Amino acid sequence: MNWEPFELHTHTYHSDGKHSLLEMCREAAKLGLSGIALTDHNTISGLADAKDVQEETGVTIVPGMEWTTFYGHMLTLGAPYCEWRDLGPGDIHKGIERVHQAGGIVGIAHPFSWGSPICTGCHWDYAITDWNDIDYIEVWHRLLPPYNHHNAPAYKQWTDVLNNGFRLTATSGRDWHHSEERELPAFTYIGVPNGADPSTANSIVEAVRHGRCIVSMGPMLQVEAIVENTSYGIGDEIVPSNRGTLELLIKLDPSTLPGRTPEDMPVTNFIVESNLGELAVLPSPEVPAKTVQEISLEGIRWLRVRATGVLNGGSTTLAFTNPIYVALK
Repeated sequence: MNWEPFELHTHTYHSDGKHSLLEMCREAAKLGLSGIALTDHNTISGLADAKDVQEETGVTIVPGMEWTTFYGHMLTLGAPYCEWRDLGPGDIHKGIERVHQAGGIVGIAHPFSWGSPICTGCHWDYAITDWNDIDYIEVWHRLLPPYNHHNAPAYKQWTDVLNNGFRLTATSGRDWHHSEERELPAFTYIGVPNGADPSTANSIVEAVRHGRCIVSMGPMLQVEAIVENTSYGIGDEIVPSNRGTLELLIKLDPSTLPGRTPEDMPVTNFIVESNLGELAVLPSPEVPAKTVQEISLEGIRWLRVRATGVLNGGSTTLAFTNPIYVALK
């Protein structure tokens, strides 16, 4: 599996951003990004020269849009323009179906961001009657997301949805409008299988749909579960023949982006989280780090790993994986 860093929430001057697409992709290349998703508000006109920009910069461009409504902002990826203006607060699922039928996926943007009058419609107020329809949720939003207060309830909501038996991918989104800001963004590392082309939008959309995503400020955190001599990765489902144990391998590359060193954001602990709560807190070993932990499968429906450490002088989360799921017997 190849893990490619992406920024999945961006705007050009075709909506309220300051970059052209070419300017933004040049900045993305400097940051070490493999790709971006262009998600202008309510338009896809900024994609007109996407092919030429991708060829010039080498930055993959995933087509998308941000539906900007009074009741919440919803991101689409991998779909052409889909109509949204006739949707009321009770029929977001009708709009989601349009995106799915067009071959795309949908994500809730910054669900707990302050709403009107600070940001009209930024807070998610649509009623979700079936979480199976939602493909992903932007759990980390804005720059320095571990320290943004509206991200904590988003992480909790994601956890609650997983605990209720649904599968939901978590991503980060800078909500990139310009590059004058100096604080650090987080990125979504997207798992593209060996042999698949990471420069195609379809590969990226399928990976997000499958849950092959790691959210990080820079350290690369990977997990692998070994059950009955079979290996499972992030987003996979384990189907055990019995409720024995699994061997969890946690691997860390502390420096994967230009200008972000292990000294800038040292990882101190790995926390194994699940539907049963925290299963283990493990000290990060010397790098290159690889930790093995045995976990009982009894009662486990999903598990993920969170890395904590030091950032800007404070102790906080630096990275987290999406879940590995365990089938019910």
